Amino acid sequence: MRAAAPLQLRTDHGRANVHLHRVTHPRAALVLGHGAGGGVGARDLLAVTEAALAERITVGLVEQPYRVAGRRSPSPAAQLDRAWTQVVAQLRESELEALPLIVGGRSSGARVACRTAAATSAIAVLCLAFPLQPPRRVNPPPSRLPELDAVAVPLLVIQGERDPFGMPPARPDRTVVEVPGDHSLRGDLQAVRSAARNWLRGPGLAAGSHPALSASATASATAAAPAAPIVIV
Repeated sequence: MRAAAPLQLRTDHGRANVHLHRVTHPRAALVLGHGAGGGVGARDLLAVTEAALAERITVGLVEQPYRVAGRRSPSPAAQLDRAWTQVVAQLRESELEALPLIVGGRSSGARVACRTAAATSAIAVLCLAFPLQPPRRVNPPPSRLPELDAVAVPLLVIQGERDPFGMPPARPDRTVVEVPGDHSLRGDLQAVRSAARNWLRGPGLAAGSHPALSASATASATAAAPAAPIVIV
């Protein structure tokens, strides 16, 4: 599937682009952000997009303003969070209106989604390659585990078993799936796709297990056909 022209949304820090992949009669929406130096065409993001579409979940892939402006170095965390929450708020008022919302992203985008999960009223968070601890040997910075711990809704982390940023611990409300590969998650995209799809259809997010998903499923009478491979242009 080739994405339509991206939505162009204004934020306090410049224009953001949203590549929207719709399904017929969606039961939820998934909004994903990219990594610090990458874009929405990252292979793991596309693999998760395919998994979500197969589960009747509309997906929005968000390009932060600094990337739209052509910069590779990310903006400060406060600016990333502000732009993200403004984009999500606009999507909630338009294309994703009334849909239960799952947020997430890869690496830096996963951190943004975790930090803003409460502000965006997300019902769940999906993290790809969460950068738990920067791999420095001397004076390492503090762990980012508190960002994961602060999430109060169901949380999935898909992490490469050789990720130099480390492996987050699982807990009852946090599912951690190890897949072959490193921080890029390119080693086994089918494993990434399967992990995401199993979680999206699992007990925590199945229709009927969450009030918002249950209401959305009642309003949806027909499932969408399986999606074709996705291309971002």
